[in-house]
Amino acid sequence: MMDSTVTLIQNLDPMNISTTTTTIASYGSSSFLSNCPLLSAIIAFALAQSIKFFTSWYREKHWDLKQLVGSGGMPSSHSSTVTALATAVGLQEGFGGSLFAISLVLACVVMYDATGVRLHAGRQAEVLNQIVCELPEEHPLADTLPLRELLGHTPPQVIAGGFLGLVTATIVWLITSSAYRA
Repeated sequence: MMDSTVTLIQNLDPMNISTTTTTIASYGSSSFLSNCPLLSAIIAFALAQSIKFFTSWYREKHWDLKQLVGSGGMPSSHSSTVTALATAVGLQEGFGGSLFAISLVLACVVMYDATGVRLHAGRQAEVLNQIVCELPEEHPLADTLPLRELLGHTPPQVIAGGFLGLVTATIVWLITSSAYRA
């Protein structure tokens, strides 16, 4: 662990300037592996997408590589990513700081969007695809490519993603913080 030294001037009287030296512990390393919030978010995203990939294989008995990068499904990778980020920021920087407030608001907005706007856009895509399928062949829109229907998440998918992000960030923080104590 690297330490920084800060000298504070306690008395501004020019004839009697006394100073105090305070050592501030810092993480000091700029290594990617020591960035707990970023590492937590990436791992939570990868875990959520992997879970979708393997559950898709289990249900359908074939590998669907789109599940590794696609949106929608259980658990929400968006929710797991932003929850892991907010949790890791809170654990590392403190839950009373501005950084945690920013990441918490970001997480809430992303999760609200996943269950609101994106979920309903996916449902509208389903209806539009059904309408296009029922058009006569001579209609100009009859050969339109289908819209993506799996865009958003149900509340249970968002909650599962949030829980995955919380657990992931806590484990990553415990591992990375124990490396600094050793």
